[in-house]
Amino acid sequence: MCRRIGVLNYKGGTGKTTTVVNLGAGLAMRGARVLCIDLDAQGNLAMCLGAQYKYSLTHVLLGQVDVQESIVQARENLDLIASDESLIQVEGEMWRTNDQWRARQLLPGRVRGVDEQYDYILLDFSPSASILSESGLQYVRELIVPVSMSYLSMIGTRQVITTLKNIGRVPGHRVRLYLIVPTLYSARQRQDREVLGILQRHFGDRVAEPIRKNVKLTEAPSHHKTIFEYSSRSNAAADYRRLVKRVLRDG
Repeated sequence: MCRRIGVLNYKGGTGKTTTVVNLGAGLAMRGARVLCIDLDAQGNLAMCLGAQYKYSLTHVLLGQVDVQESIVQARENLDLIASDESLIQVEGEMWRTNDQWRARQLLPGRVRGVDEQYDYILLDFSPSASILSESGLQYVRELIVPVSMSYLSMIGTRQVITTLKNIGRVPGHRVRLYLIVPTLYSARQRQDREVLGILQRHFGDRVAEPIRKNVKLTEAPSHHKTIFEYSSRSNAAADYRRLVKRVLRDG
């Protein structure tokens, strides 16, 4: 059965896209069939993976192409539905329906059946709350929340938890907080240790091992490479391998 996992924090700069790229690539390297879907108009997934595409998620959501036509292969076992700034147009169309329930069902309806092809579908959410994000939350069943080692990032996490509670009131819909992933972590920094401790006290075993701060992670996207391709022996590659193993184990 396909696991549909969203990666979300309502605070930018938490390593959200980095986590989607490297978790997806790591799972694919272990033989899993993976699809990444970009819900962010910045379109960073395609840039990070160096993927070329003809049709984006915008074309799918506006009903201009079938979802299968938008899927491109980024790596072996790793596919992508890309996005770009045209996604803003979709937001406008969703609001103009004047039907919030129908708008929230747009993404699940347009990608219906695609999960039969994959073991994992990873959604890279925008860091800002929107009607499109709400539609994405109707589709996923699990959430990974990357949290950089700042108190502002924890505020973004609190907003995600509040959103989950609100969604939980929707009849027949289930989405759960799966993992908190500490990112940009340095054991030498007192604040980082404090933030990690707070997360562990609040979320217990749902807190994954930290992704350590590493310059290779910031360099890899400019080379259109995953961390495994760019610096396979780095601490960052080791940390993401560990995250991949946990996700596989929990499956």
